[in-house]
Parts: sequence; structure tokens; C-alpha cells
Amino acid sequence: MADVFTFMPRVEADASENMARFVELCRTRLTVFGQSLPFDEDVWDVSDTVHIKGKHHAVLVVFSNFETAKKKRGRVMMSEPFKAFAKSYIRYQHAMRPTKNISQRVAALRSLEAALKEVGTSDPVQITAQIFNRAVQLLRESLTGATAYRTAGQLELVARFLTDHNLVIVPMQWRSSLPRPIDTERVGKEADERRAAKMPSEAALESLPKIFRLAAGTGDVLVSSVAAILCAAPDRISEVLELPADCEVRQSVKESGANAYGLRWWPAKGAEPMVKWIIPSMTSVVEEAIGKIRKVTNEARRIARWYELNPDKIYLSEDVEHFRDAEWLSMADVGQIVFAVPVSNNTAWAWCRTNAVPTRARGRKIYVRFSDVEAAVLNMLPRGFPVAHRTNGMAYSQTLLVLQRNELHESRATMRSAIEAVSYLQIRDRLGGRSEFGIESLFERYGFYEPDGSNIRVTPHQFRHYLNTLAQIGGLSQLDIAKWSGRKDVRQNRAYDHETPQAIVERIRSVVREDTRLSGPVATRPRAALIPRDEFARLKVVTAHTTDFGYCIHDYVMSPCQLHRDCLNCGEQVCIKGDAEKEARIRQAHAEARRLLVQAEQAEREGEFGAREWVEHHRLLVDRLNGLVDILDDPKILRGAVIQLRPADMPSRLEHAAQARARLLGLEDDLSPPRLPRPSGEAT
Repeated sequence: MADVFTFMPRVEADASENMARFVELCRTRLTVFGQSLPFDEDVWDVSDTVHIKGKHHAVLVVFSNFETAKKKRGRVMMSEPFKAFAKSYIRYQHAMRPTKNISQRVAALRSLEAALKEVGTSDPVQITAQIFNRAVQLLRESLTGATAYRTAGQLELVARFLTDHNLVIVPMQWRSSLPRPIDTERVGKEADERRAAKMPSEAALESLPKIFRLAAGTGDVLVSSVAAILCAAPDRISEVLELPADCEVRQSVKESGANAYGLRWWPAKGAEPMVKWIIPSMTSVVEEAIGKIRKVTNEARRIARWYELNPDKIYLSEDVEHFRDAEWLSMADVGQIVFAVPVSNNTAWAWCRTNAVPTRARGRKIYVRFSDVEAAVLNMLPRGFPVAHRTNGMAYSQTLLVLQRNELHESRATMRSAIEAVSYLQIRDRLGGRSEFGIESLFERYGFYEPDGSNIRVTPHQFRHYLNTLAQIGGLSQLDIAKWSGRKDVRQNRAYDHETPQAIVERIRSVVREDTRLSGPVATRPRAALIPRDEFARLKVVTAHTTDFGYCIHDYVMSPCQLHRDCLNCGEQVCIKGDAEKEARIRQAHAEARRLLVQAEQAEREGEFGAREWVEHHRLLVDRLNGLVDILDDPKILRGAVIQLRPADMPSRLEHAAQARARLLGLEDDLSPPRLPRPSGEAT
């Protein structure tokens, strides 16, 4: 366990002295990221401390500056003394507030250093609120809205840290000016673009089944099969990559006699391990996908099992087992032992040089010791071997998605004696993630493109958004969607619901056509005999938008809302039974209305002025909510039913305004009195 020390600034010391003490503490006493962390180096390998699911490559912290952060070559590092502070801050904050997204913290520090250098210094004690404002401006210019907002939030933490620990000359109370991106609106051009960015395109969905059938070769078979699994259930790619080799579960359903098929699952964000059942229409597809994956990964699991039983020996297949007793190997021998495909002697020699295998020349030939080759191959085993996934302790020999090293690489030869787990990046690249850099995708290889001729690109996470949206459209309850997706909180469903306004309207219209799923005036209102049912549905529900309690079907083209924010008393408020989040708000409003009614009745008994009007108002609202809650609790009414209450028998806001104006003009006798008195102060 790492040693953690709390930095306590000296009140009597100036900012520069406290900064020096802080850097010294983080350099010499903290052991976060390891006791032997090379603090003075500009690139830290923190893979042993920070583990990112689905990404088996090294986790590096690079202290490059803002301008060269995205470059792999020609990077320029931060300037001193800011760099020393940045290193200290990253190490200290990871001790106090661990995160898997260290890159965002580093990005915030890069923008801050760039803003500081614009005023001619790199000394962090000189940072002011104006420097932070400029850093936010740089983030806005270089990052997308959501990423810039989150990175600016990291800047707020830096500002608070500097002030709280007396590390700047001028203390500050600074907050980012970047507004939180609005991603809940469903209408408009921006909403359509945001929806398209999070969902796979039609071209991708149409081509993937064809590629699944046509796929030949290990990489194509494996990636198309993973895509098939992602299309069957709303999974995170890291969860698919952690599937065990014996993941399949089959169970007989007593009621129907049918066989249920599912996969053993470890949700990535805290939910309990589960069996994720596959819908019947996709069962055969997933069974075939698992079978294909298992077929191309069997050899790698066998090699992993060998190393678990023989941790000090190199794996040799039968055709090269005779080399185990040899002392010296030629480059041709090395090629046969190390690689699974024929390679040239130059390739074998390059491998020896890259892996620091000592060579010896004998005449015109080069030889190496078998023991040195064995040590080099053993050194290539994955970090943490034999454990493949720290979260569940699964070994490589038990993991479904494990391959021989370089088996998915486009240009490197597959290695016979080394293995690796399949990573997110390998899946992403073959689905078009790096098409713009010339990395050929599955779609390009099999001749599929977007209608405009551009490359098809889909991310593994887009399938999760797509299936969640289909579940919303299909009327699946929020609790079932959360369980199906492996979530702990149904409120997280909202971020994955990309149902279009047209789909919402059509859903309500389709229910209007079914008398058995209606409650309220929509169900009882007479229909004109000469108008077809579909046409009536289109006339009845012209448009809809979401509210706190359901959907509003008011047509704003005809008139503005007359009961703004008073949805529970409106006859155009439509509720959907089974929407857990909106049902919870209805029940909360019901409990609150009952509590306020009790208080108003108590005030009326005590003779308080105006209490009678409040009692009548709250009593009406409680009565309406009683009826609504009774419908929600009625087991005879199906989940997904549309509920519409009759309009409340009360004057609208416009009627109140008209009556108030009439009183001002002395014309109150010309207007009928309100059907229900409202408290004074609302009729304004």
C-alpha cells in the first residue's frame, strides 16, 4: 500500500517556500505510483497503479506542453518550475482523489501552463484568476464541448488546491465560465447531430450481418463476432472483453418448455455479476459468434495454460520441441521458435536485437543461446500474468478473448510462444476508428461504405446507445432497461435514450388506437364515424414533448400553454405507466400535496386569512393525484398504458388575467366568477 502524507502549508511562509516544500514532499516521501517512480523523468508508466478496463496497453503520464500534446514525435515538455508542480500535483491528487482518467488532469495542467507562459513566466506561484480564464479559453478552442467542460472542472480543482494550500501569491475564488453542455433536448439540428453521433449509422447496421457471414481470417472473424454480441445486448466493450471461455448458460423455462440462452457477465460499473439473457431472435447469432471466437482463440488459451503450469519454460509446439535441448540457435531456428508463420532471417535477427538477445557471429552466420531466447519470450508475457482481469481475478487460460501476440496486427508476424488479451483499441480500429489514418476497417475490406461514399465508422459503445433507444421505443420499463444494461441506477438510462420526437408522438398515437391500453378522456372521447382510426390518432395527437410527469400533447401552433408549469391540473398531460422515473415524481408530488393539504386545513381551523382558498386548491390537486396513483397501482392496467386525466375544473391563467383586468376596469359583472377560487396573488 502506498504511503500517503497530507501537505500542511506554513501560514508564515510565502507561496514560493510552500511550493518548494510541496514539491519536495511529493518527490521524496509519497509512494503513489510506486516507491521507485522516476519522478524527474518526463514520462511515467503507471500501469501497475492505474488499470483501464479493456485496454491492456501501458498507461503513461506524459508531461508534454499544450502545443505538442497530441504529437507522438517532436513533443516538447512543460517548462520548469511549472513541470515540477504538475508532477507533484498529479502524484498528490492521485493519493487523495484516485482516478482512472489521469489524462484529463494532465490536460488541465497543460492549458494552465500555456496560459501562464503567455504572460512571460512558468512559475506556478504567479498564477491568477486571469490565467485560469485564459486556460479555459484555450480548452474551448481545442476540445469539444463536453470534454472542455470536464477538463475545466479539473482546472477548478487546481485553483482551489493552490489557494487552500497557500501556493500562489494572490489567493483566488475562481470558477469556470464554461456552461454545462445541454444534451437533453430532443428537437433541433444540434439534437439530431448529437443523436447521429451516438448511434451507429444505417449503413453500419446493414453491413455488419453480411460481414459476419463473409468474414475470413482470425481478425475479421473475431471482430465481426464481437460486433454481433454487442448487437444482441446493451453491453460495454470492456464487459465483452472480460467474458470467460465458458460464458454460455442454457436453462429450460418450465412455463413454456423453451430453452433460455444467456452469457455470464461481470458488469463494469458496480452492479452484481449476472447472467445476461439473450432475446430469442438473437440467440442463434450469439451462439454462432461465441463458437467462432472460441475456435480462433483456443490455441492462445492452451499456451496460457502451459505457462501457468510451467512459468519458467518457453512454450514450444510439437514441431519445434526438439530445440529445447539445443544450446545454440541459428536465426532460422529462432524464426521457427518465436513466430507462428515463416519469416526471414533478417526478421528473426531484428527480433533478437529489439529484445536485447545477445548474438554471436560464426563465420557469416549469427547464433544465439536458447536460454537467452527463452528468457526474452518469457519477458514478453503480459503484465500481471497469469491474471488477465484484476476485477474478477480471471486467468488468461479462462478468458474468451485472448490471442497469440500480434495476431490482430496488420504488419507484424504472429508470435508462436507469446499471448495477449484482445484490447478495446484493436476492436475500435477494425470498426473504422482509424480510417482517417489509413488503417483499413472491416467495412472497407469487404466493400461497404456510407451512401455518400465515405468510410463507415462505428464505435463499440454506439451499439449500447442503439439498443437502449430500441428498448425505450419498445416500451420496456426503466427498471428492466437498467437491469438489461447492467446499471445500478435507473436515472442513468436518460443518457442513452435517443428516441426522436417523431417516435414519441407515434408511440402515443399507436396507443391511442388500442382501447385496452388507455385511461382517461382519450379512451372515452367519441370518435367521428367518418374518420378512420389512424386519421383520428393523427388529429388527436399532433405533437408531444417530455415533462416531469410524462408527455405534453398540447399543440403550440394553435395556442400557447394556458397552465404553464401546472401540468398535473392539465388535461393535455399524458402519463405512461411503467416509466419509473416519472412515476417516482408523480408519487413525490402526491405525498407533497397531501402534506400541504393537512397544513392548509390546520391553518383554516386556526382562522388564518386566505386558508380556505388554499384548502380548496390542495384538495382538488390531491383528488386528481389520488385517481392517477390508483391507475398506476391497478394491476389490470398494463405497463406502457397511456393515462390522461380529465382537465381540472378551474379557470386557466388567461381567465384569471381576464378577471383581474375586468376588476381594474370595473367590468367584473360582465365576467362569470371563477369556478374555483385561487389564492390571491396567482391571478396577476
